[in-house]
Amino acid sequence: MNKVFKVGLIGCGHIAETYFRAHKYFNNFKIIKCADININAAKKCANSYSIECLSVNSLLKDKDIEIILNLTPPKVHYSIAKKALLNGKHIYSEKPLSINLKDGMELLKLSKKKKLYLGNAPDTFLGGGNQKSRELINKKIIGKINLGNAIFAFPGVQSYHPDPEPWFEKKEGGPVIDMGPYYLTALVNLLGPAKEVKAASLMKGKKFRTIGIGPKKGKKLRVKCPTTYFSTIIFENNAIIRLTLSFDVIAHQRNHIELYGSEGSMIVPDPNMFGGSVYICKKLGNPWIEFKTSKMPLGKINIKSQSSRANESPTNANYRGVGLAEMAYCIENKKIHRCNGELSLHVLDLIQSIMKSAMTNKAKKIITTCKIPKPFTIQEIKKILK
Repeated sequence: MNKVFKVGLIGCGHIAETYFRAHKYFNNFKIIKCADININAAKKCANSYSIECLSVNSLLKDKDIEIILNLTPPKVHYSIAKKALLNGKHIYSEKPLSINLKDGMELLKLSKKKKLYLGNAPDTFLGGGNQKSRELINKKIIGKINLGNAIFAFPGVQSYHPDPEPWFEKKEGGPVIDMGPYYLTALVNLLGPAKEVKAASLMKGKKFRTIGIGPKKGKKLRVKCPTTYFSTIIFENNAIIRLTLSFDVIAHQRNHIELYGSEGSMIVPDPNMFGGSVYICKKLGNPWIEFKTSKMPLGKINIKSQSSRANESPTNANYRGVGLAEMAYCIENKKIHRCNGELSLHVLDLIQSIMKSAMTNKAKKIITTCKIPKPFTIQEIKKILK
């Protein structure tokens, strides 16, 4: 039987509910206390889930807490993670690792010095869709991957998020910081680390967005960042991927990733979700062969989508929190976790490089690297499932 790690949650906003729902699926962590700079949000969270509410500083120092779950806005990720590590806590944060590469490097160095685990979302690449794709790639089903195409595009988070302001701020806003981690992490898991990017950005959308839900419904917010990015990513294996990320598209038909190899083509399902079928075509004119993931432990449909994203399936597999559970298992068994600091730092490097390349109109070399995470086997998954 696994040890059950005691988790303290900081940041009681929109995403917190998702991690409490993870208690239904995973057997080795339990959120027992929460905190937020908005004391009313913290009290509401504590009452909803019958847990204790503390101040942020008190929670960071609490001797009962073994792992801090950092669900604060991106601009606060670094400061909370650093304080957690300095207080002897393992840390698992929402994406991205930070909004500054230098800060991310500091966190990785500090975690190693303190011999503590530094974990980071996204964990969707651990799901059935990306893992099945990885399995087929490892078997060389489509040969050597040379090219690829990926797109995330929809009208923006203001339509479904009650507090969308951070998504449109100058430093922490835009689709690269918001959705880039899902696509970039999935691509690194499939292809390995990247070495160079070239990007362009547009501010073609509206200068103001109208909040569509919650207490602020109808309020207008100013857009202070580019809302569309086009990037070309060259990986260390010389594969070239074209990635489009946008908050300016009403509808499209391609949330997935397409990979083009020497022996065929592959459709990788939406990297923002855990399931979905993988498709392969080996010859021009032939039908696509479907590889279902709905019977895989982290591919089974378990939710109805509440998102307004274009072309998103009305049902999905959503097992967010598995990255935290997998990290807890690795802490107990002294193994390297998959949502680790090196991977998260490399993805942050890609995020920063895409944004800087677009700003300067110059290609950017990626200065970090990482190992491809080991495949997440069904045997390992079953050890952390209830």
